[in-house]
Amino acid sequence: MFAWFQRLLPHQGDFFGMFEAHAATLVAAADAMGNLVKGSTPDRDCIDEIERREHEADDIIRQVLITVRKTFLTPFDRGAITSLIGALDDTVDEMQSAAHAIDLYQFSDFTPQMRDMAAIAVDAARLTAEALPLLRDVARNGPRLHELTERLVRIEGHADAIHSEGLRRALEDHGKSDTLRFVVEREIYKHLERIVDAFEDVADEIDGIVIDHS
Repeated sequence: MFAWFQRLLPHQGDFFGMFEAHAATLVAAADAMGNLVKGSTPDRDCIDEIERREHEADDIIRQVLITVRKTFLTPFDRGAITSLIGALDDTVDEMQSAAHAIDLYQFSDFTPQMRDMAAIAVDAARLTAEALPLLRDVARNGPRLHELTERLVRIEGHADAIHSEGLRRALEDHGKSDTLRFVVEREIYKHLERIVDAFEDVADEIDGIVIDHS
């Protein structure tokens, strides 16, 4: 009944537009991360692109938080809005952290497992970008949203398996002969894992909205 009443009342603040704009920044950042790890684009160009997108994402989250405070009636609970935009922003922040680590260590010899994890992050970004516009009508799109969030959770589990495989290989190849190389690889893997973990958090926030409003 409350969801029906909400749809009758006027909404102020284009939260959906801001969610979707943020999704565009994270897709662009994920693409740049994927290109960085694949080596298909000069490192500096990829890192600069991730930095630009992170700044754009920060601008959007500030606008969301300002709009939440100024808006009388929001499409979802205010806490759900701030939690979702915060989770979205964490994905871009983690990409920036990964780019900083790669830049700091001047790392370019990416393993197949690292490339696979970066590709998973790209897939997760695209799934997220597909899901967010569906929040405009949760009641109608609830089943599809659940499908997308389930896929995000599954690919996060796949990324965990790849992460473990990569660490084992790094330990076997460099644990005794090149400790510094092992430490650097472990650091890169950690950052890549955090990116995918952040997308699972986004999935959890979307699921919470679907449960509350469908």
